[in-house]
Amino acid sequence: MEKYIDIIRESFTGYFNYLVNEIMHPTWTSYFYWLIGLSLLVWVLEIVIPWRKDQEIFRKGFWLDSFYILFNFFLFSLIGYNAISNVGVELFNDFLGLFGIENIVAIELGNLPGWTQLLIMFVIADFVQWNVHRQLHRRPWLWEFHKIHHSVKEMGFAAQFRFHFMETIIYKTVQYIPLAMIGFGIQEFFIVHMFAVFIGHLNHANIGWSYGPLGYVLNNPKMHIWHHSKELPEDRPYGMNFGLSLSIWDYIFGTAFIPKSGKKIELGFSGDENFPEDFGNQTLFPFRRKEEIKSNKV
Repeated sequence: MEKYIDIIRESFTGYFNYLVNEIMHPTWTSYFYWLIGLSLLVWVLEIVIPWRKDQEIFRKGFWLDSFYILFNFFLFSLIGYNAISNVGVELFNDFLGLFGIENIVAIELGNLPGWTQLLIMFVIADFVQWNVHRQLHRRPWLWEFHKIHHSVKEMGFAAQFRFHFMETIIYKTVQYIPLAMIGFGIQEFFIVHMFAVFIGHLNHANIGWSYGPLGYVLNNPKMHIWHHSKELPEDRPYGMNFGLSLSIWDYIFGTAFIPKSGKKIELGFSGDENFPEDFGNQTLFPFRRKEEIKSNKV
């Protein structure tokens, strides 16, 4: 038990020191500045070449989504996720130790070219995320958390980050074992993650790009807008276009849907008229009893 208490204590101080050092002493792998840089780049594209020209630069929900960026990628780790994650990894390794297993690396990719390792990691991670995303729509208890992301009424790059902190725990937990079995390094993970962030920015941006034939491989704004459609087709009650970075999974498994231009479609979900519009109530929403929600009309 003392070991886990030490891990928790070191996780808090370690992440705080890491964040301060990254801000004060930036390097080429400083996530903080890469996130800011990519966000500004895509925001400029929205301003210069907007798809919906009547949409305000500071669209509805812009500042809320900006806070979600700060919370989900920095504050959440600072106040608990980093400690939870480190304890979880240690508990998992201790469990393996009961069976004499020191690690679960099953496939060694160290001898492959760097670009091949990156590609393999990217494809595997995205396929896992595609499956998790489908479950967020199909399982009622998971959908309660995912509603926050679908409460966006006007799309913009920062909408990518409007999601409940429980989604981070769900995604990372499911991804951990398959990625750990391949044994990727931190450097490879950083590159893949920042590329996925960039694609996610573009998917939610007010930009009318579809990438031509490449749109059958990469997710894109004209495809992803339909994922946020408030009105769902009768034969797709759980939604469509679940790809995060890659669209190919939706085309392979029949969940792709782009019937026409989605430039002016209404976004949201059925019943979102009573959904809270502030961070605090959105965060608490999945944990509240439905009777309480109805009585408070939120």
